[in-house]
Amino acid sequence: MTLSGVSQNTNVFFTEADAFFEANVVNGKVAYASIKDNQGQLNKLLRLAEAFTVSGDDESINKAFWINAYNICVIKGIVDNYPIKSPLDKAGFFDKDTYKLAGETLTLNAIEHEKLIAGYKDARFHFVLVCGALGCPPLINEVYMPATVETQLDIQTKKALNGSFLKVNSKKKRVEVSQIMEWYKDDFTIDDRTEIDFINSYRTEKIPDNYRLTYFPYDWSLNE
Repeated sequence: MTLSGVSQNTNVFFTEADAFFEANVVNGKVAYASIKDNQGQLNKLLRLAEAFTVSGDDESINKAFWINAYNICVIKGIVDNYPIKSPLDKAGFFDKDTYKLAGETLTLNAIEHEKLIAGYKDARFHFVLVCGALGCPPLINEVYMPATVETQLDIQTKKALNGSFLKVNSKKKRVEVSQIMEWYKDDFTIDDRTEIDFINSYRTEKIPDNYRLTYFPYDWSLNE
């Protein structure tokens, strides 16, 4: 894989991450048992992530790095505690356990909220940050790359909002969506938009404004 305009050290991280996801993710499911049995590739990737240099000048590199870093650290956290049935089986999985990334020590929540949501005010991140549960949008089997991260964000958001992330009931004039949109409502309603406004900006078949929005329970079962 070639990433034009990206330094050699940065390129190594993205190349290794791409190989890791391709080898260990199939149809959104992660081969945790296999990774646990052979952790060399994962540990190499974590060393590269720790040494990664984040630049304030290049949003595309930063976005791609932090998305991949989050997904890699989720896998690391699960592998360290495997076998488990859910990331919630490990107390502090999201808000206490830390990882060394780009010279900092961060929790998963800090990556999501401080490095991505707070910095870019972009709800699309919720469709690419995969928390290790079946209720999350599926993990893709390739790296998020600086040159294509905006397109990839759009693709994953569209897939979710035109797929199983929501259920439309035209008879009852109701749309059920994942609890992700309840938990992070503020992210989806920036600039006086409603949640349905956000959904319709990515939906092929638009949801009428008069439909009632409800939330279906989140599935915290492990995505394996």
